[in-house]
Amino acid sequence: MLKRKQLFLRRPKSTKALNQVPGTVTYIGRKESVETRLEVIDYNKESFERYISTNPEDAFNFEDDDKNTWININGLNNTPEIEKLGKYYDLHPLILEDIVNTNQRPKVDEFQDYIFLVVKMLYYPKDSAQKTNGTLVNEHISIAVGKDYVLTFQEADGDVFEGIRDRLANAKGRIRNHGTDYLLFSLLDAIIDQYFEVIDSIGDKIELLEDNLFQAQPSDDITFEIQELKRTILRIRRAVFPLREVLSRLEKLDNDLIDDKTGNYFRDLYDHIIQVSENIDIYREMTWGLMDMYMTTISNKMNEVMKVLTIIATIFIPLTFIAGIYGMNFENMPELEWEYGYFVLLGIMILIFIMMIYYFRRKRWI
Repeated sequence: MLKRKQLFLRRPKSTKALNQVPGTVTYIGRKESVETRLEVIDYNKESFERYISTNPEDAFNFEDDDKNTWININGLNNTPEIEKLGKYYDLHPLILEDIVNTNQRPKVDEFQDYIFLVVKMLYYPKDSAQKTNGTLVNEHISIAVGKDYVLTFQEADGDVFEGIRDRLANAKGRIRNHGTDYLLFSLLDAIIDQYFEVIDSIGDKIELLEDNLFQAQPSDDITFEIQELKRTILRIRRAVFPLREVLSRLEKLDNDLIDDKTGNYFRDLYDHIIQVSENIDIYREMTWGLMDMYMTTISNKMNEVMKVLTIIATIFIPLTFIAGIYGMNFENMPELEWEYGYFVLLGIMILIFIMMIYYFRRKRWI
């Protein structure tokens, strides 16, 4: 019962703090960290340095025109630290408000010195026994990209960027040879690649439910599983569909922060997000079809039961009629005095029963 009740828990529907001045930095979300954790990666083509701290001021020491700096901040509920970073990097107060509002939909804003993005990171935890049974993580990610820095703000520890950290540390690929725009592409690419993993797991879940529906005795909880799957797909859809507009705008930005060559990579990301969106629509229709399939299966089984009951009732109608006639006990009924009347009547009833069974079989009703 606990599992069923949990299916009906919903996120807060409010999208901003009420009765507050626009630009007020108020955390809206559920993932609270004890302390803000910063991971600073300072790199260029020849060097790499990684530093972890819980003090926002430590990130201010990494400012070098010859290096790019990626600062990843975990813990949005500690708003004073977020405001310190925002003030140092001259982020607009409305941007800070969007950073700590986890209900903010994906978007992109262009400013004079930086580009700001909001995206949703979807993934299954690595410790999940099976992706089809694991809990989907939907995390709010904000990204600010400047000339020589990238700021990423996350709700809590855990992300899909380990591959990027490994490529930076070991100088794999092109990432250390390019600017912050390519790092932005790499971050978005990692997020969208994880979308494909999530979509594949949804497809596996749908196939499993379809197999369960055609069992002789499908589970009673299958309707709750279908409803949970529908909610999961809607959450994924809300996270993915706005990103199409974000990437479309990003590839068309006429901004010095985005190199023309990097724009080609963003166009490739746009193609990927279109593919993900199409798969989501397909799986959404399939999920709606699962409920129809379940209702059809239940209806067919009910029809089979009703058919059997109808056949039994039809067989016993003439037999009950005959028994009713000879159960009236009128005096002027000669068959009641006949020595073999009972056996003849019983034989007639058996003959009627056999003839009706034969007729039903010939019609393939049984």
